[in-house]
Amino acid sequence: MKLELRNINKSFGEKHVLNDITFSCESGEAFGLLGRNGAGKTTTIRILMGVFAQDSGEVLLDGNKIDYNNIKLGYLPEERGLYPKKKIVDQLIYFAQLKGMNKLDAEKSVDKWLERLDMMQYRNKRLDTLSKGNQQKMQLITALAHDPEIIVLDEPFSGLDPVNAMLLKDVVKEEIQKGKIVLFSSHQMNYIEEFCSNIAIINSGNVAITGNLHEIKRSYPRNKLVVSSTQFEDIMKEFKSSQRLKNDEIMISLENESDKKEVMKKLSSSYDIDEIKVYEPSLNDIFVEYTEVRK
Repeated sequence: MKLELRNINKSFGEKHVLNDITFSCESGEAFGLLGRNGAGKTTTIRILMGVFAQDSGEVLLDGNKIDYNNIKLGYLPEERGLYPKKKIVDQLIYFAQLKGMNKLDAEKSVDKWLERLDMMQYRNKRLDTLSKGNQQKMQLITALAHDPEIIVLDEPFSGLDPVNAMLLKDVVKEEIQKGKIVLFSSHQMNYIEEFCSNIAIINSGNVAITGNLHEIKRSYPRNKLVVSSTQFEDIMKEFKSSQRLKNDEIMISLENESDKKEVMKKLSSSYDIDEIKVYEPSLNDIFVEYTEVRK
């Protein structure tokens, strides 16, 4: 499957909030939708899911206008929506039924996911008796129990401890391997970098940059080397253009990108080197560059 947004525009009253939003994502991969608060991410997601209509533009699936009656979508919203005073299993079955499952299949699927997320012991508890992280896992079940083809996860790791975050990462990887389209929206750039092959950064209602994350990183000048060595002080004396980053790690700026191989060979033959690599900007660096407010 290929999901495309083409030239999506949306206004609320006199405020134009989305301007020709265009990007695409395919099954079997995760796509990162990024932007500062108020940039237009949530509006884009709601249009993508058919919650409300765009003023112009198209949402396409495999080149045709998406038919929400024949495609299953799973959505984990940033603002959670379960009922705190209600029994957990009843809620989960109810939401699965709302998404087209019969009661028997819904119950089987819910129990499967409760087992998968190590939450079966809370099956008959009220939601407000659970920790924030475990409530988050229950909310995730509402997004996955009906076996959606397209999964939208808005800040999915919020409130999770490292063990539960690892469990969620495993679940997401499994869904990607099944050929699902998984769309992430998050401010936790490390998770986006780990999962997402392609990204779009929205800034003030416009797509500031979109494409393959690896290719975006490689498009930056490759004239800096990051070197890890216990002899970093000696290296810095020889290479005046170097600066210390952290611990035993330094960065050397080269006059010409073509000098990389020669400098790397010299370093490895003259010093005890633990690691040498070409510097690439992190996703956080790229995000700041494309979203910071210019004065």
